[in-house]
Amino acid sequence: MATNALEKKPLFEGLTKGSINLEWPERYISIAAGVKISLSGLKNVFSSPFTSILKVGAGGYLITRGITGHCELYTQMGKNSTEPVNVNIRSSFTINKPRQEVYEFWRQLDNLPKFMKHLDTVEVIDSKRSHWVLKLPTNVAKVSWDAEIVNDEPGYAIGWSSLPGSTIDNAGKVRFKDAEDGSGTIVDVVISYTPPAGGVGTVAGHALNPLFKKMVDDDVRNFKQYMDVESTDNTLAGTGADQPHSNSAVL
Repeated sequence: MATNALEKKPLFEGLTKGSINLEWPERYISIAAGVKISLSGLKNVFSSPFTSILKVGAGGYLITRGITGHCELYTQMGKNSTEPVNVNIRSSFTINKPRQEVYEFWRQLDNLPKFMKHLDTVEVIDSKRSHWVLKLPTNVAKVSWDAEIVNDEPGYAIGWSSLPGSTIDNAGKVRFKDAEDGSGTIVDVVISYTPPAGGVGTVAGHALNPLFKKMVDDDVRNFKQYMDVESTDNTLAGTGADQPHSNSAVL
């Protein structure tokens, strides 16, 4: 409890009115780097006064940043606390197939790489667990993790989550419901992930959110196309039905 209380306060009261948005490991690094840079500046204050002033100023900023636990740059980019920030991406679209058929196709998780182009493979381990391999942009590397089904309502919903210790902490939920005009199935997809620990990871998560949004939209569009033309030529080309539902949004 003492640690939690300390994390919410600066080392010295009154140094800043900003919120605490730096975690302790990053605060320690900031203070240490600030001291090192400041000492380097003071050491050469007579031989290189201009450079020394810059170093002392930068070092002073880093020391203050660490002592107060507040980084104004992080605040400007949307990080206002030390709490993890979950990024949620949602898309909604209609498939011209019966609800049960759409559910059964998605429930067989190793079908997902057929339309999710950022996935290399999904290996089904058992009725609940699976192993996922993600291709990073331009195929520079691959990232893998294990996930499990945490919610399964046959014909209506599927929910999954990465297992503890996974490289990417993520979860997803898909809901299936009959279209109001009875012509197909409305599919709601929500995918969430937590950026890596620390302010840098959170800021990077916010910056990359539009990229992930586009990736998810492209994947669900491929799913729509795949299912809509499956009974004809089983390709993704020439369907004309390639727009996500109007309420697709980043939450």
